[in-house]
Amino acid sequence: MRKLFGTDGIRGTANAEPMTAETVLRLAVAAGRHFTRGDHRHLVVIGKDTRLSGYMIEPALTAGFISVGMDVVLLGPLPTPAVAMLTRSLRADLGVVISASHNPYADNGIKLFGPDGYKLSDAIEAEIERNMENGAAVLAAPERLGRARRLDDAQGRYIEFVKATFPKGLTLDGLKVVVDCANGAAYKVAPTVLWELGAEVIPLGVDPDGFNINKECGATHPDALQSQVVAHGADLGIALDGDADRLLMVDEAGRVIDGDQLMALIARSWAEAGRLAGGCVVGTVMSNLGFERFLGGLGLRLDRAPVGDRYVLELMRTHGCNLGGEQSGHIILSDYATTGDGLIAALQVLAVLVRSKKRISEVAHVYEKLPQLLKNVRVNGGAALDAPQVQAAIREAEAHLGAGGRLVIRKSGTEPVIRVMAEGENADLVGRVVDRLVDAIARAARH
Repeated sequence: MRKLFGTDGIRGTANAEPMTAETVLRLAVAAGRHFTRGDHRHLVVIGKDTRLSGYMIEPALTAGFISVGMDVVLLGPLPTPAVAMLTRSLRADLGVVISASHNPYADNGIKLFGPDGYKLSDAIEAEIERNMENGAAVLAAPERLGRARRLDDAQGRYIEFVKATFPKGLTLDGLKVVVDCANGAAYKVAPTVLWELGAEVIPLGVDPDGFNINKECGATHPDALQSQVVAHGADLGIALDGDADRLLMVDEAGRVIDGDQLMALIARSWAEAGRLAGGCVVGTVMSNLGFERFLGGLGLRLDRAPVGDRYVLELMRTHGCNLGGEQSGHIILSDYATTGDGLIAALQVLAVLVRSKKRISEVAHVYEKLPQLLKNVRVNGGAALDAPQVQAAIREAEAHLGAGGRLVIRKSGTEPVIRVMAEGENADLVGRVVDRLVDAIARAARH
């Protein structure tokens, strides 16, 4: 069982356990112990987003890795998928991202990538935790200590990598695009990619100050993007989150296009071109039933994974699929990347738009979403779910929704909340079911 690692690495309030400099240093020593195997000179790459606490966590990680004989390459602020790409490109033994993704600035986290650029398995994360607990690290002799250096062209390498995924012969000439970088890791690279491919770019969320990451901006708060797209008469808007592994888009009328809709658009395009592998798309238990029915109409299936992009990727690899993701906007295109990449996914959508010569509102709203409602209940732990009154409320909710609906209740792996989602044909019924369950869980959590 893992205690520190959740669905997407380790996450918590900065300068409180487990996100303290001391624990982070121990993590680096323990991870280094696992990945320093063989006689070659070992290498770890470290990227981060724009949170103030990154200045504390980055040197603590660096010290830990150097102490076990690993060289460290510091990438600076860079999207999570860029770190995964550079882990492979630089033939590193380990890649590290310092980020709490879509969380507010007061939180931070650590994501680890193996030498293949994929997030670590549960088993490896559990072994790293055991290494931390037993404290039996073998520190390097003085002459075997690692060295640290900065990679000055890290952003340029990633920019060229992303541009190469856009189909040759196409450009974004004539498109006016608003891009919201959430004051996060993509604040330099995202506008540059779009401009160099030909778009007129209106940037938002590109003034990070250590405190404003994800604050009323980005993929989790698209209101500002929606209003700016309309105000500027733009063709579309692109919203990334703090570490740029998540994407939402906005059409010219300011309507949000979520991850399920974007995957549906890409799936149809790739299927028509004979590019879609495995005859399926991998979503999660949160993916809308309308999405599943749309794929069925194309002769494709939706395979559902637990929430978390690494679980999506595991199922993609098992079923031989090259497209998967989450409604929240993590979209994995495994022909190009080993993890969710908001910029690469946006370019695939833009390629469909350019080829069709239509407005995004005409091509992106490809199916009718079934009424779906998600609410969070803030709790300490998940014991409230086991309360008899909560279990009774769940059974009652399932009976009301019937065979045509779905109910998903789960503990978040990234925040201290329980997520309650219901879906069905009747929006009023869905709303009543969710409200009753939220109330039951909240009451149980107080007692």
